[in-house]
Amino acid sequence: MKSNQLPCLRFPVAIVILASCIGCDQATKSMATKSLMGAPPHSFLADTVRLDYALNSGGFLSLGDDLPILFRKWIFIGFNSCLMLGLTVFLLIKRELPIAVFVALSSILAGGVGNLIDRLTNDGLVIDFINLGFGPLRTGVFNVADIAVTFGAITLGYLSFKGKDGHLRNP
Repeated sequence: MKSNQLPCLRFPVAIVILASCIGCDQATKSMATKSLMGAPPHSFLADTVRLDYALNSGGFLSLGDDLPILFRKWIFIGFNSCLMLGLTVFLLIKRELPIAVFVALSSILAGGVGNLIDRLTNDGLVIDFINLGFGPLRTGVFNVADIAVTFGAITLGYLSFKGKDGHLRNP
């Protein structure tokens, strides 16, 4: 067994990632709903961080927001459910994944499940409330589940460019 492969810790690591990400995501969305819905945006650190309640019917940056409701729900609930189930099965059967890949995929799963919970309980909508930026340069509005998915995706991207010796490969 290689040092970056820890099959005996897979289940506890996954449970911690899933419970903490999904729990934090749902708790912050609940707080955002109670304190931000119908209120003006809250600004912090010279407007670098802005908390502003928004319901997102689309995906990343509201992509797909203009699709017909039934089709949108099929994609964002049905297809997402299949993807999360497939990712769960993959994580369960691929016992030799390096721990960094396993953590990245578990983070993507946690974020996907967090947003799926929203879609199932909010008529296909996701609660977003975090916006970052400087002046007119701002991110879209997002949530903790989006942070987990982004972390996992960036980690996988980094790992795909990293050579076996630990150094980044030349393109």
